[in-house]
Amino acid sequence: MDLMSLTAVELGRKIKAKEVTVTEAVTAALDAIEKKEKAVHSFVTVDRQGALERAKEVQKQINAGILTGPLAGVPVAVKDNMCTKDLLTTCSSKILYNFVPTYTAEAVLNLEKAGAVILGKTNMDEFAMGSTTETSAYGETKNPWNTEHVPGGSSGGSCAAVAAEECSYALGSDTGGSIRQPSSFCGVTGIKPTYGTVSRYGLIAYGSSLDQIGPVAKDVTDCATILETIASYDSKDSTSVKRDDYAFTEALVDDVAGMKIGIPRDYLGEGLDEEVKEAVLAAAKELEKKGAIVEEFDLSLVEYAIPAYYVIACAEASSNLARFDGVKYGYRTKEYEGLHNMYKKSRSEGFGAEAKRRIMLGSFVLSSGYYDAYYLKALKTKALIKQAFDKAFETYDVILGPAAPTTAPKLGESLCDPIKMYLGDIYTISVNLAGLPGISLPCGKDKNGLPIGLQLIGNCFEEKKIIRAAYAFEQTRSYEHSPLAES
Repeated sequence: MDLMSLTAVELGRKIKAKEVTVTEAVTAALDAIEKKEKAVHSFVTVDRQGALERAKEVQKQINAGILTGPLAGVPVAVKDNMCTKDLLTTCSSKILYNFVPTYTAEAVLNLEKAGAVILGKTNMDEFAMGSTTETSAYGETKNPWNTEHVPGGSSGGSCAAVAAEECSYALGSDTGGSIRQPSSFCGVTGIKPTYGTVSRYGLIAYGSSLDQIGPVAKDVTDCATILETIASYDSKDSTSVKRDDYAFTEALVDDVAGMKIGIPRDYLGEGLDEEVKEAVLAAAKELEKKGAIVEEFDLSLVEYAIPAYYVIACAEASSNLARFDGVKYGYRTKEYEGLHNMYKKSRSEGFGAEAKRRIMLGSFVLSSGYYDAYYLKALKTKALIKQAFDKAFETYDVILGPAAPTTAPKLGESLCDPIKMYLGDIYTISVNLAGLPGISLPCGKDKNGLPIGLQLIGNCFEEKKIIRAAYAFEQTRSYEHSPLAES
């Protein structure tokens, strides 16, 4: 039996029942990484020694009855923009090539308290800026369903690692769809929780008002269990929210009778691939058979989401990335004349093309004379998008649509046309602008055998509704393993 083909919860159960030791589970993951990494390149850093030492430690705590949770001893991969004490954290950028944090991100800490074993750090688009995991300074990640295609981004490494079965589950971050879109392309499940649910402390910021950490796993049960583990109020994060209810696993019931599901007509218009549309509508039909009330409605403002998002995200990126200047840590140019030249050379040599593009865009929209015309207008649009969702949720429990307009494009196709790459986030971005929770789960494949993702969106703090609807749909189909997972 291949331990990595199990879900995280199934593996946790076996460890608990003493059918498998933690060391066996971790070794199975490390062997899978060794075997498949050449083909997929999901990881930037693999901490073999650290993981095996930690496995022994966790095993002792399980045997002593200290660790009893569902994820105790289960190996996990962490996206490379979350700080991990004494373990390289690069954001897949040259500018942080030697950065070893002195502390661990709160979400990762919560996992460690629950007995997780960190295998290493996954590849991503540089500073989470991209939708294909091709802008990484350490080479592109490939899709485990077809290695000629992208895995999506920016959490492409995390999603590919789960789909290739190199780890049981992974953490990703989502600023404009960076968990849901690669989950859709890689045929796995990923949740972006309500803004403020998971602490951003220790997450290296891209767009602070949009970033959110979330789980990537094989199924909805895993995702709900992981989210329950990582979500917590954190006084170190000023945007963290104290919630009354973190029991997400309670929503794992196969019952959608009477649930009102709305499908925005705006999501089914031009640009949407026919096969994706068919698969998404077929999924809606399945939920209807189970007693949900499904209808189409007009969401409006969808076309304004992308321009508003890229103005806000780039503005925040330009100020967040100003701290990487070659002074305290990270990359510093070897030859320079004076301080100003050192800043300039370090940044121009350390950042990749996409990061530079977004820093420049952000600096432009924040500059005097353009602030009102662009940034302020984008913030107003953001408020209107939130209002449009508020209005929709007066009627509907859940909004259903595609996670991405197409299946995974071929490697190299998106980079030559950044606008096309930006448009690939059309269905996910507005969820971040409005701070809502969203989940992507597999709902079929196209004629080339590439996965299609279904997106379910809920109102703020109503993760349970999307988890319930996703779980009910998931019961109608079985999990499909990627070709690379089976090799």
